[in-house]
Amino acid sequence: MGVRVKNIATVQVGYSFRSRLEVSKGGGVAVIQMKDLLDDNTVGCDQLIKIDMDSVKDHHLACKGDLVFRSRGLVSNAAILLEDPGKAVVAAPLLRIRITKPEIILSEYLNWYISQREAQVFLTSRAIGTAQKMISKEVLEGLEVLLPSLDKQKSIVELALLSVREQTLSSVLAQKRRQYMSRLLMQLAKGE
Repeated sequence: MGVRVKNIATVQVGYSFRSRLEVSKGGGVAVIQMKDLLDDNTVGCDQLIKIDMDSVKDHHLACKGDLVFRSRGLVSNAAILLEDPGKAVVAAPLLRIRITKPEIILSEYLNWYISQREAQVFLTSRAIGTAQKMISKEVLEGLEVLLPSLDKQKSIVELALLSVREQTLSSVLAQKRRQYMSRLLMQLAKGE
């Protein structure tokens, strides 16, 4: 049996900036944008831009363990903040998901779950817009998540990470094999 996201987490719309972001070297607030969401479903914190921002309410700040959800575009997945971003806000149109029931769900598990086929079918079937698909906060809150025990969630996350690592290594190995064969065949062509 599943539980809806709204019953295990809070979903907040990213901070809406009225104008273009002005980068400030001494800025006190980092901004998490779409470009900071990495292919491995994590948030890259090394390249966050810093801005001067007068007042930031605590409820706008992102912290370690939060998920950042891509609400617009072709891909509607989440990325997890594995490190503390410092004083940082999530920019709209991204959504920030914060677990409110850590005793029954792991952030890493929810991050994995959102990218699974069942969740993706649910989200894309409820997306609005033609050219630019958009998933609303309400749709995300309504997503039903299967909740195995915390131990099983941990195992699922670990196996998923190992699977990704295996795919990466297989890809590297295949490329090395192609390079080796290409060199070997070129040597044969040259009569070596």
